[in-house]
Amino acid sequence: MSDSTAPRVALVRDEAAESYAFSRDHPLAPIRVVLTHALIETSGLADLPNVIRTTPDVDEERDLADTLRVHDAGYLTTVRELSRALTPGVPFLEAPDELRDRAATVGLGAGDTPAFAGMHEASLAVVRSSVTAARNVLAGDVLHAFNPGGGLHHAMPGRAGGFCIYNDAAAAIAALLDAGAERVAYVDVDVHHGDGVERMFAADPRVLTISLHESGRTLFPGTGDAQDIGEAAGLASAVNVPLAPQTPGSVWLGAFDMVVEPLVRAFAPDVLVTQLGCDTHVTDPLAHLAITLDDMEAIYARLHALAHEAAGGRWVATGGGGYQLVSVVPRAWTLAFAEMAGGRLPVETPMPWQELVVARTGATPPRDFIDRASLFGGDVEAQTRAFAEESVATVRELVFPRHGLR
Repeated sequence: MSDSTAPRVALVRDEAAESYAFSRDHPLAPIRVVLTHALIETSGLADLPNVIRTTPDVDEERDLADTLRVHDAGYLTTVRELSRALTPGVPFLEAPDELRDRAATVGLGAGDTPAFAGMHEASLAVVRSSVTAARNVLAGDVLHAFNPGGGLHHAMPGRAGGFCIYNDAAAAIAALLDAGAERVAYVDVDVHHGDGVERMFAADPRVLTISLHESGRTLFPGTGDAQDIGEAAGLASAVNVPLAPQTPGSVWLGAFDMVVEPLVRAFAPDVLVTQLGCDTHVTDPLAHLAITLDDMEAIYARLHALAHEAAGGRWVATGGGGYQLVSVVPRAWTLAFAEMAGGRLPVETPMPWQELVVARTGATPPRDFIDRASLFGGDVEAQTRAFAEESVATVRELVFPRHGLR
């Protein structure tokens, strides 16, 4: 385990954010966050002397102001009014026509992001948690901070989408800039393109957004081509590395090394913000990459090193996607927090956690932190590598020269 000389790390949890739940059978279920915190706790990581359990203070006026930095006022008004008009426990499809029609105008229709009673307050809690993490890091209270319940990166200024209502990652970045940060780098390793965060800062040269994701040709939201590099004053401040389905960890990590590390170092941000979506996993039901938990552990180690090398160690991390609620998400984000806190994990997941999994979900819990490697034929790896190399080459051609890189 770590010692008292290790950098201070915040584990941020607001239980109000765990009411961010669209429906009983929706894939973005809050149980994945509950089980993540439980695994971090039972593994002993939260008891390390350098770890601070942080519960954000509730201040509705401040929370609204933080959210309005990145969202339109009319959008928040609509979400808040719908949130209070809908009846708890009543499925969205059974809501009055007038409410369903109004919800559809802001992306909260009957598709993947349906409106639900209490969504405004739950979404504010998610924003509050990520902004608290960001402020604590910038103020020097801690060096690293992690909000597993955050990472809702698809929300746009005036529209919800992709399971995301308010964009907490963007709000955290905006809060950092407002508090005096001159440059912020955002690295998104979710399987889906981080479109909302990119859109909100596409013209802002103070923010470098980098997204490695499955190609929009095969996956929602259908954006994030390597040629998309920002706009106006922010040209070359948006970076996209689309990858082919079945991309294994070796190819993914190679693309990271070729793009992310040199760009973040050259950008020299005051703070590194990351979205750690683990829906890249080979078993994730909503996507098609072939990353393992061992690969994720390597990703987290790279991000940690990059924070220290390029951002003075200042690292704000959020969760994100991930739809293997029991078998992947808790272990992945516990691995991430172990990396942040400098802690060592037991070989097997703790028995109290396994018992909690059974009690809360009825599912069979994973017994250890080891993941089996993905096995694909050489032709698959060669094809995915060629696709990745094309994306990397485009980024290096269009973006690198503008950052003084070759």
